[in-house]
Amino acid sequence: MRIEVDLGRQQMAVKSASGTLLATYPVSTSKYGAGERNGSFCTPRGAHVIRARIGAGQPINSVFVRRRPTGEIWTPELYAQYPGRDWILTRILWLSGREPGRNRWGEVDTMRRYIYIHGTHEFADLGKPGSIGCVRMANRDIVELFETALPGTLVDIRE
Repeated sequence: MRIEVDLGRQQMAVKSASGTLLATYPVSTSKYGAGERNGSFCTPRGAHVIRARIGAGQPINSVFVRRRPTGEIWTPELYAQYPGRDWILTRILWLSGREPGRNRWGEVDTMRRYIYIHGTHEFADLGKPGSIGCVRMANRDIVELFETALPGTLVDIRE
């Protein structure tokens, strides 16, 4: 399996090893555009791999902070209570760059930047840039993807 994220179209394609299209999902990547530098809040481009899967068995809308479930379940009321929070919900697929000097090591290290594919809240505008670097998905979509996207799955992020 291979995952392709198209920044221009704000869409994810999931393909089989032979290249057959298995699924497409709307996503939301960085509102600051594409970029690899630490502190840029941009979505990194290039070849990546899923390094870790986090959240198996957690309920839909589980809130994560620093990759740990907080015990909270996202609701519109909780959202109103914490309007500036970066909502990481339901499941996390933690990405690691595969291209030294481009998205791995030093000031361009995707994993050290904590770039994930993760679920988001119902008010997020999927299909439009809006994150601070991560790839956001609808919760039902990240649950579906999580079932088959194992560590080592290749992820290509392109413009």
